[in-house]
Amino acid sequence: MLESVDHALRLVQLLRDTGAVRLSDAAAELGVAPSTAHRLFATLMYRGFAVQDENRRYHPGPAMGAGPARRGWTREFTELARPQMEALAARCGETVNLVIQVGTQVRFLLSAESSEILRVGDRQGQVLDAERTAGGKILLAELPRDVLAQLYLRHPRWTAASPVPGDRTMPPDQFEAFTRELAGCRKAGFAVNLQQTEVGVAAFAMAIHNHAGHVLGALSVASPVERYQKHLRGSLLAQMRRSIRSIEADVADIEVCDDRR
Repeated sequence: MLESVDHALRLVQLLRDTGAVRLSDAAAELGVAPSTAHRLFATLMYRGFAVQDENRRYHPGPAMGAGPARRGWTREFTELARPQMEALAARCGETVNLVIQVGTQVRFLLSAESSEILRVGDRQGQVLDAERTAGGKILLAELPRDVLAQLYLRHPRWTAASPVPGDRTMPPDQFEAFTRELAGCRKAGFAVNLQQTEVGVAAFAMAIHNHAGHVLGALSVASPVERYQKHLRGSLLAQMRRSIRSIEADVADIEVCDDRR
């Protein structure tokens, strides 16, 4: 077990120091079989520490450069939301997540798994790109347009031929389409992720506010894509709204500073 931990940490260092790693090179560096290196990379990708490009090279993932959220209220937020999350997971039979937005990323603070055999796994601790997640979309939908522009247009390093790996900026036409999508989420009161972060996984999300109407985070429900249509037409959204109201009553007094940028 300790050797596996050491191997994983060495891969993290390799990604950090070289920026792009082939599986064969990583296996040689560690002195392990390619199948072993592949399993280690799969875990790092699941936890957001690595991503793979179209040439099958591995790059640092969004969690690699993620600093602390610097939000002292997140522990209280998590503990107050936990009972309703566990109750919702039991009612709907799906995994329920609590996420916050930090810049162009979302952090998964807590997961409550259902008892279903076929279910989405625990996401606690993951860092993902906000614009590809249901929770991230509904949280970004709360932001004014000028703040969104600062997040996604402030570093014009994107080129049509060669996007920089890990750079979450957007070209202007993509940004305009994205803001229209967010407007739709804001009007509907929820956001959807249909296999944007993981093949076979769908998710719904709604924002959580305090008594002053300031957004704290989002509640998302992730399910196998096979159950997406059932939940879209069924009672899941109503169940989520009831859970959100209960959570908002419990977290009403949490105060936050506007550090969303």
